[in-house]
Amino acid sequence: MNDVFSGVVPLVHKSGISVPYSWWAGETASRFFTSIRDDKKIFGTKCPKCAKVYLPPRKTCPVCFKRNTEWVELSNGGEVVSFTVARRKLAAMRKDPPLVFALVKLDGADTALLHTIGEIDPEDVKIGMRVEAKFAEKRSGTIDDIEYFKPA
Repeated sequence: MNDVFSGVVPLVHKSGISVPYSWWAGETASRFFTSIRDDKKIFGTKCPKCAKVYLPPRKTCPVCFKRNTEWVELSNGGEVVSFTVARRKLAAMRKDPPLVFALVKLDGADTALLHTIGEIDPEDVKIGMRVEAKFAEKRSGTIDDIEYFKPA
C-alpha cells in the first residue's frame, strides 16, 4: 500500500486576516451594559425561586431554570475571591502586563465578575481584599466601561 502523505512535512501559513463582526448583545446584557455606560450603576438579576443574585446578570437561573425578571442594583464595592497575574502579553489583552485578572464578588451578589485590578502592585493583591469599581471617563456600552477595580 502506497502512502501518499509519507514524508510530507506539514505546511503552516500565518495569516493577518482580521474579520470584525457585530452582534446583538441580547436583552439582558444590553440592559447591564447600558446602566454602566449611562448611570455608572452595576445591576445583577435575581432568581424569583432560589433568590440568588447573578453578576454578570443572567436571563435564566442556572440552578432552578426560572426566568430572572428582577433587577438588583449592586454596590460598586466588593471583594476579590480569586485572582491570577498575567505577565506575558497575549493578543487579546488590551493592557500591558503585568495585569491582574480577578473574580470580584460585589456586595449583594452571589456570583463573581471577572475583571482586572488596577492601582496596586500585583504582589500586593490578596484574596479577600476589598475593591471598588473605577469607571472609565469615556464609556461606550462594554465591560470596559468599568476601567478596572481598585483597592477600597
